[in-house]
Order: sequence, then structure tokens, then C-alpha cells
Amino acid sequence: MSVRVNVGITAVAGLALAGGAFYWLHCRANQARSAMAAATQGSPAPAVAEPSRPPAAEPENNAKKDSHPAAPEAKKDPIPLASGLPVSAGEILDFTADVAKVSNVATLRLQTAEKRNFQGKSAWHLQAFAHTQNPLRMVFQLDDQFDSYSDANSMHSLQYEMHLNERGQKVDSIQRMTTTGKEPATANASQTIVLPGTRDPLGLMQYLRTVDWSKSPQVHGPVYDGHRLYDVRASLAGTSQNVTVPAGNFVTTKIDIHVFADGAEMKDAKFALYLADDATHTPALLEAILPWTTARVGLKTRQ
Repeated sequence: MSVRVNVGITAVAGLALAGGAFYWLHCRANQARSAMAAATQGSPAPAVAEPSRPPAAEPENNAKKDSHPAAPEAKKDPIPLASGLPVSAGEILDFTADVAKVSNVATLRLQTAEKRNFQGKSAWHLQAFAHTQNPLRMVFQLDDQFDSYSDANSMHSLQYEMHLNERGQKVDSIQRMTTTGKEPATANASQTIVLPGTRDPLGLMQYLRTVDWSKSPQVHGPVYDGHRLYDVRASLAGTSQNVTVPAGNFVTTKIDIHVFADGAEMKDAKFALYLADDATHTPALLEAILPWTTARVGLKTRQ
């Protein structure tokens, strides 16, 4: 199985499911190698995350001409977090990724470690652990860990960490999110300037679980994937959708995720997230359709 490389689509997959799907694991090889090369040369981590330009708003009288209008600039959350997040300390969600006709090429664990004080703010410590499995592991060994400290009231990113171990090479990136450059950072963290209201992929996943999609069929905002900012729009695509994954059968709400970069929607990839119609809106399935193949990341177990 060859390693296909597309950094942009890689980021989309990460945004769609907390850095999960196969294309976050497999197609991001060049991105990881670039980071490794920079670390080897002693290059500092970038101090500023350059945001992609938000697309211009369509004139009101043309709104019906495009079924996927450009996402408006995200200055603040259009929808506040629902009271009582469907998040609890100790929650563990295990997923398995199937690509084309090959099953279990990678695994992903999403874990809510704890709620804690983070530099004076109440924050959730969220984690993701990604591992490739055979036969892919024979050609691309990957064991990555991602950590997010997200504001407990908004899920805005306070700090995002990537601890990469790919083909035996290790890189650690710890980035303190700031909108002013004045927020304190620990000695081993770099400051990354982002737009107000920015979330990281792990915080985004938890945020999407809080939305009442029957009342708010579309939400949007800036998301930082550890390398750059994107404008992300999530919209209601269907209700009472039946899906079957290793964890069982679920009735779900289908959410389409659209990602904008450099002022334009990335249209060469399609992503759908299925949230279970249960009390915690458990993410049950991510589907990714790309130019050369399809990927399916399904829930395997939940604790």
C-alpha cells in the first residue's frame, strides 16, 4: 500500500474527527517529515498560525443559487454551548478505520482525561491516541498522541500538543493558543497566535456534540490543526440515520463538515460525521470520500 500525500486533505480529516481518520494517520506523512526535519535542524516552531482568508459573503439575493454557500467569517460562536456538556471525565471512545476494502488499518482512541485548572481557567484535558495496524503498519508505523486543553465553557483551545512517533522518529510540539501574544506559556511551549474563538480538532469534536441541531442546523468557526487555521462549517444533513459499526447499530444525526482554506471550500474531499441519538451524542461514525478512495472510521467500544 503506497503512502499518498495531500497535506490539505490530511488536515480536513483531522478537523473532521479529532485528528482521527486514516488520512490523518497515513496521508500526513510529508507533513510529519517536514516537522521532523525542522526539529532536526533546530528550527523554532512557528509563532503565528496564519489564518486562511474567509470567503466573501454572497449577496443576499444570490443566496439560493449555491447549495453550499461560502462560510461567513467566524468572529464569535453563533451558538453557545448547551448547558451540561455531554462530556465526562474518564470517557473513552475506541474507533477502527477501514479504507476501501481493507479493514482495521488504524485505530483511534478519544479520551477525556480530566477537568482541571489550566493557568487559571477551568479546562477539559482531551486526548487522542492513533496507531496504524497491519498491513499498513508494516510500511508506515505510526504511534501518535494529541493533547488538548480546551476551555470548559466554550471548548476554545487553550493549548494543543502533538507528540508524534512515526517510523521511529519522534517530534513533540506544544503550542499555547493566544489571541494577543500576552497569555503565559510554559518553558517548553511556544505561543501560537490564533483568531478569537479558535478550537483545535479535539475541542471541535466535543463542541459538535453539544449543538442542538434541530434548532441550529449550521455552526461555523476557526479551527487550528497544529499547523494552520481553517474556517470550518458543520451543517445538519439528516436525522434518524441508521448506521452499523463494530460497537453495534445506532440511530444517528448526520452532520456534513465543510472546510475552507484560502477563501475557498476544499471540494475534492467530502466528510460526514454521525452522532448517536443518545444522551451524550456519541460520535459513532466518520465517512471520508476522497479522489482516490474512501475511508470509514467506526466506533468499536465506549467506556
